[in-house]
Amino acid sequence: MSLIALILAFVLENGLTAVLHLREPRWLDRYCDWAERRLGSRGGGWLVVVAALLVLLPVIPVAGVYTLLGSHLLGLLQLAFAVLVLLVSFGPRDLRDEVDDYLEALARGDRVEAARCAKELLETDAAGRGAGLREAVEEAIFVQANNRIFGVVFWFIVLGPAGAWMFRVSDLMRRRAAFEAARRGAPVAPGSFDAALAVIHGLLAWIPARLAAGTYALAGSFEDAVGNWRAAVDRVGEGILDRSEDLLARVGKGALQSSLAAIAPDALDSAAAAGAWRIVSRAIWIWLAAVALLVLVGQAV
Repeated sequence: MSLIALILAFVLENGLTAVLHLREPRWLDRYCDWAERRLGSRGGGWLVVVAALLVLLPVIPVAGVYTLLGSHLLGLLQLAFAVLVLLVSFGPRDLRDEVDDYLEALARGDRVEAARCAKELLETDAAGRGAGLREAVEEAIFVQANNRIFGVVFWFIVLGPAGAWMFRVSDLMRRRAAFEAARRGAPVAPGSFDAALAVIHGLLAWIPARLAAGTYALAGSFEDAVGNWRAAVDRVGEGILDRSEDLLARVGKGALQSSLAAIAPDALDSAAAAGAWRIVSRAIWIWLAAVALLVLVGQAV
């Protein structure tokens, strides 16, 4: 059923979520803001445990509903619920739509709109980055693919719909905390509640990030990707989430490197973003093939 749910979710995600606006869980923003007001001014290692509990709290209803549905109607209700949870979890916006919007803005020569689209991908203001914007967007596509797609798929396979939603909640809460910190003009302080949310998401993203990086290598220039992987491993002194994001960005850029060699400089911005999404798309197919193989092996055993 996992494979069927994944395929249906990928097929339906563009049209259905656009109509129902399923990926704008504003109520979760209020939940995050409430937690921030209660715990934002405090510090200590115990906040990691509290953050984990707050991430799990919205997941309990999903696990309960999925369990209650059981095998009624030959499991069709569970399947429908699993697809719905996946549709909500692949977000908050469709990554492909964001890349397309960015590419369309570049094609029109609208740098202001391109910077706005880049801000959605980068989770920060893209203004003033100049020549660095191209690489920043390229890296962000590889990183966001793990936050919005691969991490969701991994935890769905491991824990079902509750796992997919758990990963999404951890990312949404971490994003909201980072957004509020940026709005206040203050960096996320080590040992704070905001930092604890980043640690929780980093722990959940650790395995899928490495699996995603491996499929980036398979989907592009393997030798360049592996070389960048070695360079990423040598980096120390960063948080667990920062290391995973650095790995995804470096390996993704390495996988894409050879295909950009012959591109004219004035076309590099569009080519880099389109190429990054092409690598991600191939990686998605690799993941689906791997899931199908696991299902077949499981049935044979």
